[in-house]
Amino acid sequence: MVYEKKFIDEPIGKYKMMKFLEKALENAWLAGVDIQRTPLVTRITLEVMNPGKVIGRKGRFINDLTEAIKTEFGIENPQISVVDVQNQYLEPRLVAKKAAKYIEMGKKVRQVMHFLLREILKSGALGAEIVASGKIGAKGARAKSLHVSAGYIPKAGEPARLVREAHVNALTKSGIIGVLARIVPPGTVFPDKDSSKAVIIPKVIEVADAPVSRKPGMIPGSQPVTTK
Repeated sequence: MVYEKKFIDEPIGKYKMMKFLEKALENAWLAGVDIQRTPLVTRITLEVMNPGKVIGRKGRFINDLTEAIKTEFGIENPQISVVDVQNQYLEPRLVAKKAAKYIEMGKKVRQVMHFLLREILKSGALGAEIVASGKIGAKGARAKSLHVSAGYIPKAGEPARLVREAHVNALTKSGIIGVLARIVPPGTVFPDKDSSKAVIIPKVIEVADAPVSRKPGMIPGSQPVTTK
Protein backbone atom coordinates (compact mmCIF):
# COMPACT_ATOMS: atom_id res chain seq x y z
CA MET A 1 0.00 0.00 0.00
CA VAL A 2 2.90 2.33 0.76
CA TYR A 3 4.39 1.73 -2.68
CA GLU A 4 1.02 2.36 -4.37
CA LYS A 5 0.64 5.68 -2.53
CA LYS A 6 4.17 6.69 -3.52
CA PHE A 7 3.48 5.68 -7.14
CA ILE A 8 0.43 7.99 -7.20
CA ASP A 9 1.91 10.87 -5.19
CA GLU A 10 5.08 11.34 -7.27
CA PRO A 11 3.37 12.33 -10.58
CA ILE A 12 0.94 14.58 -8.67
CA GLY A 13 3.83 16.26 -6.85
CA LYS A 14 5.71 16.78 -10.11
CA TYR A 15 2.59 18.28 -11.72
CA LYS A 16 2.09 20.70 -8.81
CA MET A 17 5.75 21.73 -8.94
CA MET A 18 5.52 22.27 -12.70
CA LYS A 19 2.53 24.59 -12.25
CA PHE A 20 4.30 26.44 -9.45
CA LEU A 21 7.45 26.91 -11.54
CA GLU A 22 5.48 27.97 -14.64
CA LYS A 23 3.95 30.81 -12.66
CA ALA A 24 7.23 31.79 -10.98
CA LEU A 25 9.25 31.61 -14.23
CA GLU A 26 6.75 33.05 -16.68
CA ASN A 27 9.29 35.48 -18.18
CA ALA A 28 11.96 32.78 -18.47
CA TRP A 29 9.83 30.59 -20.79
CA LEU A 30 10.02 27.27 -18.97
CA ALA A 31 10.17 24.27 -21.33
CA GLY A 32 10.49 21.37 -18.91
CA VAL A 33 11.40 20.19 -15.42
CA ASP A 34 13.39 17.09 -14.48
CA ILE A 35 13.32 15.98 -10.83
CA GLN A 36 15.77 13.39 -9.48
CA ARG A 37 15.55 12.38 -5.84
CA THR A 38 18.54 10.95 -3.94
CA PRO A 39 18.96 10.18 -0.22
CA LEU A 40 20.91 13.44 0.25
CA VAL A 41 19.52 15.98 -2.23
CA THR A 42 16.73 16.56 -4.71
CA ARG A 43 18.12 17.72 -8.06
CA ILE A 44 15.77 19.93 -10.06
CA THR A 45 16.82 20.72 -13.63
CA LEU A 46 14.99 23.57 -15.36
CA GLU A 47 14.98 23.87 -19.15
CA VAL A 48 14.36 27.52 -20.02
CA MET A 49 14.85 29.94 -22.90
CA ASN A 50 16.16 32.78 -20.74
CA PRO A 51 18.51 31.37 -18.06
CA GLY A 52 19.39 34.87 -16.87
CA LYS A 53 15.80 35.40 -15.72
CA VAL A 54 16.07 32.32 -13.48
CA ILE A 55 19.46 33.10 -11.99
CA GLY A 56 18.82 36.79 -11.39
CA ARG A 57 21.30 39.43 -10.32
CA LYS A 58 24.10 37.84 -8.29
CA GLY A 59 22.03 34.63 -8.08
CA ARG A 60 19.40 36.29 -5.91
CA PHE A 61 16.35 35.01 -7.78
CA ILE A 62 17.47 31.37 -7.91
CA ASN A 63 18.19 31.48 -4.17
CA ASP A 64 14.71 32.86 -3.49
CA LEU A 65 13.25 30.16 -5.74
CA THR A 66 15.10 27.45 -3.83
CA GLU A 67 13.71 28.71 -0.52
CA ALA A 68 10.21 28.89 -2.00
CA ILE A 69 10.41 25.26 -3.14
CA LYS A 70 11.57 24.24 0.33
CA THR A 71 8.57 25.95 1.92
CA GLU A 72 5.94 25.03 -0.66
CA PHE A 73 6.82 21.35 -1.17
CA GLY A 74 8.71 20.43 2.00
CA ILE A 75 11.89 19.46 0.16
CA GLU A 76 14.81 19.69 2.58
CA ASN A 77 17.78 20.14 0.26
CA PRO A 78 16.78 21.09 -3.31
CA GLN A 79 19.54 21.83 -5.80
CA ILE A 80 18.43 23.77 -8.87
CA SER A 81 20.36 23.74 -12.13
CA VAL A 82 19.41 25.70 -15.25
CA VAL A 83 19.76 24.39 -18.81
CA ASP A 84 19.39 26.55 -21.91
CA VAL A 85 16.90 25.27 -24.50
CA GLN A 86 18.72 24.38 -27.72
CA ASN A 87 15.75 24.67 -30.08
CA GLN A 88 12.51 26.27 -28.95
CA TYR A 89 10.53 24.74 -31.83
CA LEU A 90 11.23 21.21 -30.61
CA GLU A 91 9.79 21.92 -27.16
CA PRO A 92 5.99 21.39 -27.18
CA ARG A 93 5.41 23.58 -24.11
CA LEU A 94 7.21 26.53 -25.70
CA VAL A 95 5.40 26.02 -29.01
CA ALA A 96 2.01 25.89 -27.27
CA LYS A 97 2.86 28.92 -25.15
CA LYS A 98 4.06 30.87 -28.19
CA ALA A 99 0.84 30.01 -30.05
CA ALA A 100 -1.24 31.08 -27.04
CA LYS A 101 0.57 34.43 -26.83
CA TYR A 102 0.01 35.16 -30.52
CA ILE A 103 -3.69 34.22 -30.23
CA GLU A 104 -4.08 36.50 -27.21
CA MET A 105 -2.62 39.32 -29.31
CA GLY A 106 -5.39 38.84 -31.87
CA LYS A 107 -3.42 37.03 -34.57
CA LYS A 108 -5.28 34.67 -36.91
CA VAL A 109 -5.31 31.24 -35.28
CA ARG A 110 -4.81 29.22 -38.44
CA GLN A 111 -1.93 31.46 -39.58
CA VAL A 112 -0.22 31.02 -36.21
CA MET A 113 -0.63 27.24 -36.33
CA HIS A 114 0.68 26.93 -39.89
CA PHE A 115 3.72 29.08 -39.14
CA LEU A 116 4.63 27.16 -35.97
CA LEU A 117 4.14 23.78 -37.64
CA ARG A 118 6.49 24.85 -40.44
CA GLU A 119 9.18 25.91 -37.96
CA ILE A 120 8.82 22.62 -36.05
CA LEU A 121 9.30 20.52 -39.18
CA LYS A 122 12.20 22.67 -40.40
CA SER A 123 13.88 22.05 -37.03
CA GLY A 124 14.00 18.33 -37.87
CA ALA A 125 10.92 16.93 -36.12
CA LEU A 126 9.64 13.66 -37.57
CA GLY A 127 6.06 14.70 -36.99
CA ALA A 128 4.04 17.42 -35.33
CA GLU A 129 0.47 18.32 -34.54
CA ILE A 130 -1.11 21.51 -33.22
CA VAL A 131 -4.75 21.68 -32.12
CA ALA A 132 -6.61 24.81 -31.03
CA SER A 133 -10.01 24.33 -29.37
CA GLY A 134 -12.49 26.88 -28.07
CA LYS A 135 -14.41 29.93 -29.24
CA ILE A 136 -12.24 30.76 -32.22
CA GLY A 137 -13.66 33.83 -33.90
CA ALA A 138 -15.84 36.76 -32.89
CA LYS A 139 -17.50 37.02 -29.50
CA GLY A 140 -20.52 34.73 -29.29
CA ALA A 141 -19.20 32.29 -31.89
CA ARG A 142 -19.60 28.56 -31.37
CA ALA A 143 -16.74 26.55 -29.98
CA LYS A 144 -14.78 24.59 -32.56
CA SER A 145 -11.41 22.99 -33.14
CA LEU A 146 -8.70 23.71 -35.69
CA HIS A 147 -6.16 20.99 -36.41
CA VAL A 148 -2.91 21.01 -38.40
CA SER A 149 -0.41 18.16 -38.59
CA ALA A 150 2.33 16.69 -40.74
CA GLY A 151 4.67 13.72 -40.52
CA TYR A 152 4.16 10.60 -38.44
CA ILE A 153 2.43 10.91 -35.06
CA PRO A 154 1.29 7.68 -33.35
CA LYS A 155 -1.91 8.11 -31.33
CA ALA A 156 -2.10 4.78 -29.49
CA GLY A 157 0.03 1.94 -28.20
CA GLU A 158 3.61 1.95 -26.97
CA PRO A 159 4.94 4.23 -29.77
CA ALA A 160 2.63 7.02 -28.54
CA ARG A 161 4.81 7.29 -25.42
CA LEU A 162 7.63 8.65 -27.59
CA VAL A 163 5.57 11.68 -28.59
CA ARG A 164 6.13 14.81 -26.49
CA GLU A 165 3.11 17.00 -25.82
CA ALA A 166 1.96 20.03 -23.85
CA HIS A 167 -1.25 21.99 -23.40
CA VAL A 168 -1.53 25.75 -22.75
CA ASN A 169 -4.59 27.99 -22.52
CA ALA A 170 -4.93 31.31 -24.35
CA LEU A 171 -7.15 33.87 -22.61
CA THR A 172 -9.04 35.86 -25.24
CA LYS A 173 -11.98 38.27 -25.15
CA SER A 174 -14.32 35.61 -26.50
CA GLY A 175 -13.19 32.96 -24.02
CA ILE A 176 -10.46 30.40 -23.36
CA ILE A 177 -8.79 28.70 -26.32
CA GLY A 178 -6.81 25.58 -25.54
CA VAL A 179 -3.66 24.90 -27.55
CA LEU A 180 -2.25 21.37 -27.73
CA ALA A 181 1.17 20.77 -29.27
CA ARG A 182 2.50 17.28 -30.00
CA ILE A 183 6.01 16.78 -31.39
CA VAL A 184 8.06 13.74 -32.39
CA PRO A 185 11.70 14.78 -31.76
CA PRO A 186 14.46 14.14 -34.33
CA GLY A 187 16.12 10.74 -33.99
CA THR A 188 13.07 9.01 -32.51
CA VAL A 189 12.99 5.34 -33.53
CA PHE A 190 9.64 3.61 -33.92
CA PRO A 191 9.44 -0.19 -34.16
CA ASP A 192 6.76 -0.02 -36.87
CA LYS A 193 8.01 2.93 -38.93
CA ASP A 194 11.01 3.90 -41.05
CA SER A 195 12.21 7.15 -39.45
CA SER A 196 14.98 7.80 -41.99
CA LYS A 197 12.64 9.33 -44.59
CA ALA A 198 12.44 13.13 -44.70
CA VAL A 199 9.13 14.71 -43.75
CA ILE A 200 7.41 16.40 -46.67
CA ILE A 201 6.06 19.80 -45.64
CA PRO A 202 2.67 20.55 -47.23
CA LYS A 203 2.67 23.57 -49.54
CA VAL A 204 0.14 25.51 -47.47
CA ILE A 205 2.43 25.11 -44.45
CA GLU A 206 5.60 25.92 -46.39
CA VAL A 207 4.34 29.33 -47.53
CA ALA A 208 2.79 30.36 -44.20
CA ASP A 209 3.61 33.93 -43.16
CA ALA A 210 5.06 34.60 -39.72
CA PRO A 211 2.80 36.50 -37.30
CA VAL A 212 4.43 39.74 -36.16
CA SER A 213 4.35 40.78 -32.51
CA ARG A 214 3.28 44.29 -31.60
CA LYS A 215 6.22 44.77 -29.26
CA PRO A 216 9.70 43.61 -30.36
CA GLY A 217 11.12 41.04 -27.96
CA MET A 218 7.73 40.22 -26.47
CA ILE A 219 7.79 36.67 -27.78
CA PRO A 220 11.12 34.82 -28.16
CA GLY A 221 11.78 34.11 -31.81
CA SER A 222 9.13 36.52 -33.10
CA GLN A 223 9.83 38.98 -35.87
CA PRO A 224 9.63 42.64 -34.82
CA VAL A 225 7.93 45.28 -36.91
CA THR A 226 10.44 47.20 -39.02
CA THR A 227 9.94 50.58 -40.65
CA LYS A 228 11.95 52.27 -43.39
